[in-house]
Amino acid sequence: MIGRLNHVAIAVPDLQTAADQYRHTLGAEVSDPLTLPEHGVTTIFIKLPNTSIELLEPLGENSPIAGFLTKNPAGGVHHICYEVEDIHAAVERIAADGYRVLNRTPKMGAHGKPVVFMHPKDFSGTLVELEQA
Repeated sequence: MIGRLNHVAIAVPDLQTAADQYRHTLGAEVSDPLTLPEHGVTTIFIKLPNTSIELLEPLGENSPIAGFLTKNPAGGVHHICYEVEDIHAAVERIAADGYRVLNRTPKMGAHGKPVVFMHPKDFSGTLVELEQA
């Protein structure tokens, strides 16, 4: 079921500062910012040869990233994202096995593909995102 690692997401208190660090210090290719109101974030992707890093900044006070940054003011790893061939089948299988899917109805993610999130308490303390391949 699980496919390739799509990205690792890092919550940051200042998106532009973090993007500049990757761009200037590490010489990385950095995407333009993308605002995703449905997810409560503004995001930038750092392109790597084998995957990408997603930098997330809260979009408003009710953003889940704002809560994360309250607990982790300097930022940190927020979630990992894996690709799946059939997101609906993946949700059904995960739920049937007794794991919690935070949004049983997929939302459109930053790549314009359906995504779901699985509860971190069910996956070794890690928030896991699944994205339709």
